[in-house]
Amino acid sequence: MTTIIIGLHVSVCILLILIVLLQSGKGAEMGASLGGGGSQTFFGAAGPANILTKITTGVAIIFMVTSLTLAYLSGHQANSSVMTGNTTPVETTSE
Repeated sequence: MTTIIIGLHVSVCILLILIVLLQSGKGAEMGASLGGGGSQTFFGAAGPANILTKITTGVAIIFMVTSLTLAYLSGHQANSSVMTGNTTPVETTSE
């Protein structure tokens, strides 16, 4: 189960990085109003800004849930062992 959560966590991390890089910065409108080339974005003027914000929020929530789950699972590992029936040898000193 931990392997599945780690795989999901890594894929969500990569997806979150890509989504954040696709978004335009908050200061992009200022450069466009002064005649700069900042208005030419990948998706157009401001079309997907709303959907990318919603996707970013959803992916960030999944990221936090997987982070907390992995932290909980690493702190609460089972105390089982393959050596449960064995006893530790006693050291004897010979004088």
